[in-house]
Amino acid sequence: MAEATLKTVPLDRARVLQWLQTYGVYAGVALLMAVNIVITPHFLSAENFRTQAVQVAPVIIVALGMALVIGTEGVDLSVGAVMALAASVTALYLGYGLLPALLVVAVFAAGIGLANGALVAFVGVQPIVATLALMVGGRGLALVLLPQLEDLRNPALASLGSGDVLGIPYLILIAAVLALLVAFTVRRTTFGRQLLAIGDSRPAAQLAGLPVRRVLIVVYVVCALLAAVAGVLATARLGASDPTSLGNLMELSAITAVVVGGTPLTGGRVNIAGTVAGAVLIQLLTATLIKHDLPPSWTQIAQAVVIVCAVYAARGRGKR
Repeated sequence: MAEATLKTVPLDRARVLQWLQTYGVYAGVALLMAVNIVITPHFLSAENFRTQAVQVAPVIIVALGMALVIGTEGVDLSVGAVMALAASVTALYLGYGLLPALLVVAVFAAGIGLANGALVAFVGVQPIVATLALMVGGRGLALVLLPQLEDLRNPALASLGSGDVLGIPYLILIAAVLALLVAFTVRRTTFGRQLLAIGDSRPAAQLAGLPVRRVLIVVYVVCALLAAVAGVLATARLGASDPTSLGNLMELSAITAVVVGGTPLTGGRVNIAGTVAGAVLIQLLTATLIKHDLPPSWTQIAQAVVIVCAVYAARGRGKR
Protein backbone atom coordinates (compact mmCIF):
# COMPACT_ATOMS: atom_id res chain seq x y z
CA MET A 1 0.00 0.00 0.00
CA ALA A 2 2.79 2.42 0.91
CA GLU A 3 4.54 1.71 -2.40
CA ALA A 4 1.35 2.44 -4.34
CA THR A 5 0.92 5.71 -2.47
CA LEU A 6 4.48 6.79 -3.27
CA LYS A 7 3.92 6.09 -6.97
CA THR A 8 0.98 8.47 -7.15
CA VAL A 9 2.94 11.44 -5.80
CA PRO A 10 4.99 12.14 -8.97
CA LEU A 11 1.84 11.78 -11.05
CA ASP A 12 -0.03 14.30 -8.91
CA ARG A 13 2.93 16.68 -9.03
CA ALA A 14 3.10 16.36 -12.81
CA ARG A 15 -0.61 17.12 -13.06
CA VAL A 16 -0.21 20.19 -10.86
CA LEU A 17 2.70 21.48 -12.94
CA GLN A 18 0.78 20.85 -16.15
CA TRP A 19 -2.19 22.74 -14.76
CA LEU A 20 0.03 25.65 -13.71
CA GLN A 21 1.65 25.76 -17.14
CA THR A 22 -1.74 25.96 -18.83
CA TYR A 23 -3.89 27.96 -16.45
CA GLY A 24 -1.52 29.41 -13.83
CA VAL A 25 -1.43 32.92 -15.32
CA TYR A 26 -5.23 33.12 -15.44
CA ALA A 27 -5.47 31.85 -11.87
CA GLY A 28 -2.93 34.50 -10.87
CA VAL A 29 -5.00 37.27 -12.45
CA ALA A 30 -8.17 35.98 -10.76
CA LEU A 31 -6.42 35.74 -7.39
CA LEU A 32 -5.01 39.27 -7.62
CA MET A 33 -8.40 40.64 -8.58
CA ALA A 34 -10.05 38.85 -5.66
CA VAL A 35 -7.45 40.19 -3.23
CA ASN A 36 -7.86 43.73 -4.58
CA ILE A 37 -11.64 43.55 -4.31
CA VAL A 38 -11.17 42.88 -0.60
CA ILE A 39 -8.28 45.20 0.30
CA THR A 40 -8.24 48.00 -2.31
CA PRO A 41 -10.89 50.72 -2.07
CA HIS A 42 -12.84 51.48 -5.28
CA PHE A 43 -11.11 48.65 -7.14
CA LEU A 44 -14.33 47.67 -8.91
CA SER A 45 -14.99 51.18 -10.20
CA ALA A 46 -15.20 51.69 -13.95
CA GLU A 47 -12.59 54.43 -13.76
CA ASN A 48 -10.07 52.09 -12.12
CA PHE A 49 -10.58 49.40 -14.75
CA ARG A 50 -10.20 52.00 -17.49
CA THR A 51 -6.97 53.28 -15.94
CA GLN A 52 -5.49 49.80 -15.54
CA ALA A 53 -6.41 48.85 -19.11
CA VAL A 54 -4.91 52.02 -20.58
CA GLN A 55 -1.69 51.54 -18.62
CA VAL A 56 -1.27 47.92 -19.66
CA ALA A 57 -2.06 48.47 -23.36
CA PRO A 58 1.51 49.46 -24.41
CA VAL A 59 2.95 46.51 -22.46
CA ILE A 60 0.60 44.13 -24.26
CA ILE A 61 1.57 45.55 -27.66
CA VAL A 62 5.29 45.20 -26.98
CA ALA A 63 4.79 41.72 -25.50
CA LEU A 64 3.01 40.57 -28.66
CA GLY A 65 6.12 41.28 -30.71
CA MET A 66 8.34 39.75 -28.04
CA ALA A 67 6.23 36.57 -28.10
CA LEU A 68 6.86 36.18 -31.83
CA VAL A 69 10.61 36.62 -31.37
CA ILE A 70 10.74 34.19 -28.44
CA GLY A 71 8.72 31.76 -30.55
CA THR A 72 11.73 31.57 -32.89
CA GLU A 73 13.98 30.87 -29.87
CA GLY A 74 15.23 34.45 -29.85
CA VAL A 75 14.82 37.56 -27.75
CA ASP A 76 14.68 41.30 -28.47
CA LEU A 77 16.20 43.60 -25.87
CA SER A 78 15.87 46.69 -28.07
CA VAL A 79 12.09 47.21 -27.73
CA GLY A 80 12.42 49.85 -25.00
CA ALA A 81 14.93 51.79 -27.09
CA VAL A 82 12.58 51.60 -30.09
CA MET A 83 9.81 53.10 -27.95
CA ALA A 84 12.13 55.98 -26.98
CA LEU A 85 13.18 56.45 -30.60
CA ALA A 86 9.53 56.52 -31.68
CA ALA A 87 8.89 59.26 -29.12
CA SER A 88 11.81 61.35 -30.39
CA VAL A 89 10.91 60.97 -34.06
CA THR A 90 7.26 61.74 -33.36
CA ALA A 91 8.23 65.01 -31.68
CA LEU A 92 10.59 65.99 -34.50
CA TYR A 93 8.19 65.34 -37.39
CA LEU A 94 4.83 66.09 -35.79
CA GLY A 95 4.91 69.56 -37.34
CA TYR A 96 4.33 67.96 -40.74
CA GLY A 97 1.17 66.24 -39.47
CA LEU A 98 0.46 63.09 -37.51
CA LEU A 99 0.38 60.70 -40.48
CA PRO A 100 3.76 61.80 -41.93
CA ALA A 101 5.26 61.57 -38.45
CA LEU A 102 3.92 58.04 -38.00
CA LEU A 103 5.35 57.01 -41.38
CA VAL A 104 8.79 58.28 -40.41
CA VAL A 105 8.51 56.45 -37.08
CA ALA A 106 7.67 53.26 -38.97
CA VAL A 107 10.75 53.69 -41.18
CA PHE A 108 13.05 54.15 -38.18
CA ALA A 109 11.50 51.17 -36.35
CA ALA A 110 11.68 48.94 -39.42
CA GLY A 111 15.35 49.88 -39.78
CA ILE A 112 16.06 48.77 -36.22
CA GLY A 113 14.16 45.53 -36.75
CA LEU A 114 15.92 44.92 -40.06
CA ALA A 115 19.30 45.40 -38.41
CA ASN A 116 18.36 42.99 -35.60
CA GLY A 117 17.05 40.41 -38.05
CA ALA A 118 20.05 40.67 -40.37
CA LEU A 119 22.51 40.23 -37.51
CA VAL A 120 20.65 37.13 -36.33
CA ALA A 121 19.72 35.57 -39.67
CA PHE A 122 22.72 36.40 -41.89
CA VAL A 123 25.65 37.18 -39.58
CA GLY A 124 24.74 34.50 -37.04
CA VAL A 125 25.01 36.75 -33.99
CA GLN A 126 23.15 35.49 -30.92
CA PRO A 127 19.82 37.36 -30.58
CA ILE A 128 20.61 38.60 -27.08
CA VAL A 129 23.91 40.13 -28.29
CA ALA A 130 22.51 41.61 -31.50
CA THR A 131 19.54 43.24 -29.82
CA LEU A 132 21.65 44.41 -26.87
CA ALA A 133 23.77 46.40 -29.32
CA LEU A 134 20.65 47.97 -30.83
CA MET A 135 19.22 48.61 -27.37
CA VAL A 136 22.21 50.78 -26.50
CA GLY A 137 22.51 52.35 -29.96
CA GLY A 138 18.79 52.99 -30.35
CA ARG A 139 18.51 54.71 -26.98
CA GLY A 140 21.56 56.81 -27.83
CA LEU A 141 20.07 57.82 -31.18
CA ALA A 142 16.80 58.76 -29.48
CA LEU A 143 18.67 61.06 -27.09
CA VAL A 144 20.72 62.59 -29.91
CA LEU A 145 17.54 63.44 -31.81
CA LEU A 146 15.75 64.79 -28.73
CA PRO A 147 17.97 65.23 -25.65
CA GLN A 148 15.19 66.26 -23.26
CA LEU A 149 11.48 66.11 -22.55
CA GLU A 150 9.30 68.09 -24.96
CA ASP A 151 5.62 68.93 -24.62
CA LEU A 152 3.55 68.06 -27.67
CA ARG A 153 0.50 70.14 -28.44
CA ASN A 154 -1.15 68.40 -31.35
CA PRO A 155 -4.93 67.75 -31.37
CA ALA A 156 -4.68 64.58 -33.47
CA LEU A 157 -2.02 63.07 -31.21
CA ALA A 158 -3.91 64.10 -28.09
CA SER A 159 -7.06 62.47 -29.47
CA LEU A 160 -5.13 59.26 -30.11
CA GLY A 161 -3.99 59.19 -26.51
CA SER A 162 -7.23 60.16 -24.79
CA GLY A 163 -10.02 59.53 -27.31
CA ASP A 164 -12.44 56.63 -27.21
CA VAL A 165 -15.16 54.79 -29.11
CA LEU A 166 -18.33 54.12 -27.12
CA GLY A 167 -16.37 54.72 -23.95
CA ILE A 168 -13.55 52.34 -24.88
CA PRO A 169 -10.18 54.17 -25.20
CA TYR A 170 -8.33 53.96 -28.50
CA LEU A 171 -5.33 52.45 -26.71
CA ILE A 172 -7.38 49.47 -25.55
CA LEU A 173 -8.99 48.97 -28.95
CA ILE A 174 -5.63 49.10 -30.74
CA ALA A 175 -4.09 46.61 -28.32
CA ALA A 176 -7.08 44.25 -28.70
CA VAL A 177 -7.03 44.39 -32.50
CA LEU A 178 -3.27 43.78 -32.62
CA ALA A 179 -3.60 40.83 -30.24
CA LEU A 180 -6.26 39.25 -32.46
CA LEU A 181 -4.15 39.83 -35.58
CA VAL A 182 -1.04 38.30 -34.04
CA ALA A 183 -3.02 35.33 -32.70
CA PHE A 184 -4.55 34.75 -36.13
CA THR A 185 -1.11 35.00 -37.76
CA VAL A 186 0.40 32.42 -35.43
CA ARG A 187 -2.48 29.97 -35.57
CA ARG A 188 -3.90 30.27 -39.06
CA THR A 189 -1.20 31.38 -41.51
CA THR A 190 1.72 29.71 -43.24
CA PHE A 191 4.02 32.35 -41.81
CA GLY A 192 2.94 31.42 -38.30
CA ARG A 193 3.59 27.74 -38.89
CA GLN A 194 7.01 28.56 -40.35
CA LEU A 195 7.82 30.73 -37.33
CA LEU A 196 7.00 27.90 -34.91
CA ALA A 197 8.92 25.37 -36.99
CA ILE A 198 12.02 27.58 -36.89
CA GLY A 199 11.73 27.90 -33.12
CA ASP A 200 11.24 24.16 -32.77
CA SER A 201 14.40 23.38 -34.76
CA ARG A 202 16.13 25.83 -37.07
CA PRO A 203 18.36 23.17 -38.74
CA ALA A 204 15.31 21.01 -39.45
CA ALA A 205 13.44 24.01 -40.85
CA GLN A 206 16.37 24.76 -43.17
CA LEU A 207 16.52 21.15 -44.34
CA ALA A 208 12.77 21.30 -45.02
CA GLY A 209 13.34 24.25 -47.34
CA LEU A 210 11.62 26.89 -45.21
CA PRO A 211 12.68 30.53 -45.77
CA VAL A 212 14.36 30.75 -42.37
CA ARG A 213 16.26 33.99 -42.92
CA ARG A 214 13.28 35.80 -44.38
CA VAL A 215 10.99 34.72 -41.57
CA LEU A 216 13.50 35.78 -38.91
CA ILE A 217 13.93 39.22 -40.46
CA VAL A 218 10.16 39.72 -40.72
CA VAL A 219 9.71 38.65 -37.09
CA TYR A 220 12.24 41.18 -35.80
CA VAL A 221 10.83 43.94 -38.02
CA VAL A 222 7.30 43.23 -36.76
CA CYS A 223 8.56 43.25 -33.17
CA ALA A 224 10.19 46.64 -33.69
CA LEU A 225 7.10 48.06 -35.40
CA LEU A 226 4.89 46.93 -32.52
CA ALA A 227 7.31 48.55 -30.05
CA ALA A 228 7.10 51.76 -32.10
CA VAL A 229 3.29 51.64 -31.95
CA ALA A 230 3.51 51.30 -28.17
CA GLY A 231 5.95 54.21 -28.05
CA VAL A 232 3.67 56.48 -30.05
CA LEU A 233 0.63 55.54 -27.95
CA ALA A 234 2.52 56.13 -24.71
CA THR A 235 3.70 59.49 -26.03
CA ALA A 236 0.17 60.42 -27.05
CA ARG A 237 -1.16 59.48 -23.64
CA LEU A 238 1.49 61.55 -21.85
CA GLY A 239 1.15 64.48 -24.23
CA ALA A 240 4.94 64.75 -24.22
CA SER A 241 8.00 63.07 -25.69
CA ASP A 242 10.44 61.83 -23.05
CA PRO A 243 13.13 59.59 -24.62
CA THR A 244 15.16 59.61 -21.40
CA SER A 245 12.64 57.46 -19.52
CA LEU A 246 10.08 56.13 -21.99
CA GLY A 247 10.50 52.40 -22.49
CA ASN A 248 12.92 51.91 -19.60
CA LEU A 249 12.85 48.22 -18.56
CA MET A 250 10.03 47.59 -21.04
CA GLU A 251 11.97 44.68 -22.50
CA LEU A 252 11.94 43.00 -19.09
CA SER A 253 8.21 43.60 -18.63
CA ALA A 254 7.51 42.16 -22.09
CA ILE A 255 9.68 39.09 -21.54
CA THR A 256 8.03 38.53 -18.16
CA ALA A 257 4.55 38.74 -19.69
CA VAL A 258 5.49 36.26 -22.42
CA VAL A 259 7.16 33.74 -20.09
CA VAL A 260 4.48 33.98 -17.41
CA GLY A 261 1.88 33.59 -20.15
CA GLY A 262 3.16 30.16 -21.13
CA THR A 263 5.47 30.75 -24.10
CA PRO A 264 8.69 28.75 -23.49
CA LEU A 265 12.04 30.48 -24.00
CA THR A 266 13.11 27.40 -25.96
CA GLY A 267 10.84 28.45 -28.84
CA GLY A 268 8.47 26.42 -30.95
CA ARG A 269 5.31 27.66 -29.28
CA VAL A 270 3.55 31.02 -28.85
CA ASN A 271 0.68 31.63 -26.44
CA ILE A 272 -0.92 34.97 -27.30
CA ALA A 273 -3.83 34.75 -24.87
CA GLY A 274 -1.40 33.84 -22.11
CA THR A 275 0.87 36.73 -23.08
CA VAL A 276 -2.00 39.20 -22.73
CA ALA A 277 -2.94 37.66 -19.38
CA GLY A 278 0.71 37.82 -18.29
CA ALA A 279 0.85 41.54 -19.05
CA VAL A 280 -2.38 42.06 -17.10
CA LEU A 281 -0.95 40.07 -14.18
CA ILE A 282 2.17 42.25 -14.03
CA GLN A 283 0.07 45.43 -14.27
CA LEU A 284 -2.26 44.31 -11.48
CA LEU A 285 0.67 43.34 -9.29
CA THR A 286 2.37 46.70 -9.84
CA ALA A 287 -0.84 48.67 -9.29
CA THR A 288 -1.62 46.74 -6.10
CA LEU A 289 1.76 47.54 -4.57
CA ILE A 290 1.57 51.19 -5.61
CA LYS A 291 -1.96 51.65 -4.27
CA HIS A 292 -0.83 50.36 -0.89
CA ASP A 293 2.13 52.77 -0.73
CA LEU A 294 4.90 50.25 -1.19
CA PRO A 295 8.09 51.61 -2.83
CA PRO A 296 8.89 50.84 -6.51
CA SER A 297 11.72 48.54 -5.43
CA TRP A 298 9.11 46.11 -4.06
CA THR A 299 7.50 46.00 -7.50
CA GLN A 300 10.77 44.82 -9.05
CA ILE A 301 11.21 42.21 -6.31
CA ALA A 302 7.65 40.98 -6.87
CA GLN A 303 8.23 40.72 -10.62
CA ALA A 304 11.40 38.72 -9.97
CA VAL A 305 9.43 36.29 -7.81
CA VAL A 306 6.81 35.92 -10.53
CA ILE A 307 9.50 35.19 -13.12
CA VAL A 308 11.13 32.54 -10.92
CA CYS A 309 7.77 30.88 -10.29
CA ALA A 310 6.94 30.92 -14.01
CA VAL A 311 10.30 29.40 -14.96
CA TYR A 312 9.89 26.73 -12.29
CA ALA A 313 6.42 25.85 -13.52
CA ALA A 314 7.72 25.71 -17.10
CA ARG A 315 10.28 23.00 -16.32
CA GLY A 316 9.95 20.20 -18.81
CA ARG A 317 7.47 22.12 -20.97
CA GLY A 318 10.03 22.42 -23.76
CA LYS A 319 9.06 22.63 -27.36
CA ARG A 320 6.08 21.25 -29.10
